[in-house]
Amino acid sequence: MGAVDHEAPVYLHQLPVPGEDRYVSLALVNTRFTVSHGRVDLLDDAEAAHLWLVRHALLPDRVELNGRQSGRLRTLREALRTLFQARVAAAPPAPDALDTLNAALAAAPATPRLAWTADGPHRAAVPDTGNPAAAALSLLAEDATDLLTGGDAGQLAECAAQGCARWFLRSHGARRWCTTKCGNRVRAARAYAARKGAAP
Repeated sequence: MGAVDHEAPVYLHQLPVPGEDRYVSLALVNTRFTVSHGRVDLLDDAEAAHLWLVRHALLPDRVELNGRQSGRLRTLREALRTLFQARVAAAPPAPDALDTLNAALAAAPATPRLAWTADGPHRAAVPDTGNPAAAALSLLAEDATDLLTGGDAGQLAECAAQGCARWFLRSHGARRWCTTKCGNRVRAARAYAARKGAAP
């Protein structure tokens, strides 16, 4: 019997993980991962970054994204990863990660507005539309700030499956994997190792 593959296949990373539906910043951090054939980056160029932003309703399709702007998106992603790690470790983050997030917040600050829907009045923030790419980064940074400072911050966790490295919100304290598929891979690897260790 062949060895169990410890790396997460690409299709696992196309499955949503708990929390991505509520925090787009979590989905951003999960755009970089490693699989058996190497590193995958869903934002590896301006076109891919543009597609990701459009799919997440952060940028109008008609707006072009240049290499410098896509680079800023990747830089923000790495800063968020660092900030998530610091939050979980209850340690201060690297200053440059904090500076990156704060610069994104300041690049296109949202203007508070009163909105009125069928549910009644509520506060809304309208991003600066003069620079759509900066507005997208600002919205992502604001979303991450809400996650890091809100009630869900204590549920933030990195998947414990080898090779995955995606972040998710725990639905319960014992949860260690972003998806059941990652949990099944870990259990299969343990079962294989146990059988191999018991063999004469």
